[in-house]
Amino acid sequence: MIELFAFSIILQSNFSVHNISRNKTVIIVSRKPQNRPPKRITTPLNCVKNQTQTCPTNYPKTSQTQKSISDYSITPTSTCPDYFRWIHEDLSPWKVTGITRDMLERANQTAHFRLVLVNNKVYIHKYKQSIQTRDVFTIWGILQLLRKYPGRLPDLELMFDCDDRPVVLSRDYSGPNNKGPPPLFRYSGDRWTMDIVFPDWSFWGWAEININPWESLLRELKEGNNRRNWIDREPYAYWKGNPFVAETRRDLLTCNLSDKHDWNARLYVQDWILESKRGFQQSNLASQCAHRYKIYIEGYAWSVSEKYILACDSMTLLVKPYFHDFFIRYLQPLRHYWPIRDKDKCKSIKFAVDWGNTHKQKVISFVDYIIPM
Repeated sequence: MIELFAFSIILQSNFSVHNISRNKTVIIVSRKPQNRPPKRITTPLNCVKNQTQTCPTNYPKTSQTQKSISDYSITPTSTCPDYFRWIHEDLSPWKVTGITRDMLERANQTAHFRLVLVNNKVYIHKYKQSIQTRDVFTIWGILQLLRKYPGRLPDLELMFDCDDRPVVLSRDYSGPNNKGPPPLFRYSGDRWTMDIVFPDWSFWGWAEININPWESLLRELKEGNNRRNWIDREPYAYWKGNPFVAETRRDLLTCNLSDKHDWNARLYVQDWILESKRGFQQSNLASQCAHRYKIYIEGYAWSVSEKYILACDSMTLLVKPYFHDFFIRYLQPLRHYWPIRDKDKCKSIKFAVDWGNTHKQKVISFVDYIIPM
């Protein structure tokens, strides 16, 4: 069993992957010379906007291409994306030993569900209820991957924990006689843990707070960006969210405008209970790209708001994070975001905004660079 997201990236990057041994899964990655792959015929999903409809079972089990995946190759000049190395990093604890059945079964101590993929069909064993519908949307995302690349994902088995914070502590598996860490998937990790990081559920939608899937929401955000050029936006740092989930967010609120201080921050509390009663009229993410600067700050762990903030063509002021999702490790300070000190937020935010407002052309160049990323 190896990371499903790694499978999708590896296969799309034209590597060959082989599973061997009855008790272990060993990853063998090889490159084979070849010509450019043919254009792929994808199979669309048609299970939306009809809650009484049953998803069809007649999707193809093999990929509809002119060549098999074993015939694919990459050119000698091809390079993997920068984030690719983090997949290897997350899977490195099992590089030598492989993953045994015992390791996998120990992951069910905190897992919300087990997912088994056999012959292009997914089977789910649900252990417990996740927060809201995180598990449902995560499984839905995996099904979309399976439908998009029929026959290209090998048989596999994984355990998934839908809670926020990672739990597989590295220190528990540092000795010479340790049994090996359990391969547990979740949405975030940190420097002290070995959980395998997977895209969070909100990429496929967050029904409880009226957030659309990423593909459609990104179009809305782009439309929101086009309403105002960066230079015409409010010259302040904007944040709106729930401050009650973490002390660091409550500390951020002390940087708000007051009679005594103006730290160049405009901060707002998001009350999701009240917002749901009002029909989510004040939580449209596409309307929140009206400031030159947007603040990202973690909550109880990492925050799903990260991608929405980065998608605004504003300069992202990123308060020092302690958790990571699957792509934040790829981002570089002063290239993709402006770093904000966690222990001195107010002064750090004020300095960043003052600098940006006096170096507008540099910030515009910065924003123009990051948007395609």
